[in-house]
Amino acid sequence: MTKYQESSISNSAYNGCGCLLLLMGIGVMGAIALPSVMDNTPRPKVFQSEAKQYVGSMNRAQQAIFIEKSAFATSVNALGIAIKTETKNYKYSVRATKQTAFNYGISKKPKLKSYVGGVFVIRAKSNNGEDEMRTESILCRTDTPGTRPHLPPRLQNSKLVCPTGTTQVTK
Repeated sequence: MTKYQESSISNSAYNGCGCLLLLMGIGVMGAIALPSVMDNTPRPKVFQSEAKQYVGSMNRAQQAIFIEKSAFATSVNALGIAIKTETKNYKYSVRATKQTAFNYGISKKPKLKSYVGGVFVIRAKSNNGEDEMRTESILCRTDTPGTRPHLPPRLQNSKLVCPTGTTQVTK
């Protein structure tokens, strides 16, 4: 064997070993990174957006029903907006009086926050000075996750406020 042939054989063996090491390194890095890339577990905010949308829709439906019938709906089905009373993550319910309607989206999972909406009948002066009835709504989210319902919003000094332990999401 000539010196050139020996050199060529040793270089090809070295190159083959280098490629093998490179492939092994890529494989190890892939095995480390793959679980985090493949983790498509939905995050709580994705599920919470369902409850926020549903309770917000329930508030708007209550306002429309009050304008039409001068009374609030007393059940989720009576809202007429095709919202299920229970989904995988939330239970939805309504509590209504003559002057208020409270709409609940209570979490069924300990890691999700709950929502409560309120629609209130407010007496106000119209532009021409006459008394008129109108509705105002508020949407509140619990500050901490959990499966227990919180107190509903209230009317305080002519303003809608969320109860302690919740934060106003929209008005």
